[in-house]
Amino acid sequence: MEFKILLERITPALKAIARRHLLWGFYSEEDLYQEMCLYLWQHYAHGLPIGINEAYVIKGCEFHIQNFLRKGRPKVTLSSLDELIGSQGRTLGDILEDKKEELRTGVDSKLTVDDLKNIGLTEKEKSVLSYLLKGCTVREAAKEMGVSHVMVMKRKKNIIKKWRRKGYQK
Repeated sequence: MEFKILLERITPALKAIARRHLLWGFYSEEDLYQEMCLYLWQHYAHGLPIGINEAYVIKGCEFHIQNFLRKGRPKVTLSSLDELIGSQGRTLGDILEDKKEELRTGVDSKLTVDDLKNIGLTEKEKSVLSYLLKGCTVREAAKEMGVSHVMVMKRKKNIIKKWRRKGYQK
């Protein structure tokens, strides 16, 4: 099959994939579509296997876009709050509001770790919570407790349910 015919047939599916994978405005739908077309062209130029179906080609393009977004998206540029912006002598710190104190008082008035531990948790749920608060992953907590990671996830889910029942969810 000619490349042009193949591309015409799968374009609607490729555009749908591009819409699904838009990522925080770094790339437009058209950028992602063109990237898939380039990928497809490179593989077509090297000879796509005869008899390959369109669904297989489309899925290959989707995998390519997922890897492209994971590896190739622009990195965040770090800036100092004291860095001058423009010719007016203003800094980023002058422009941005400082909401740290407001955030701390809001969190303190809403919930403390003691409040969280006293919402009717079982001993096993308290143990899971302790490991998670220490920064352990679910699998690390499971290994320390000698249970499966699925059991830790179930207990974590129960903790969240009880937390929501007590009215801590906004």
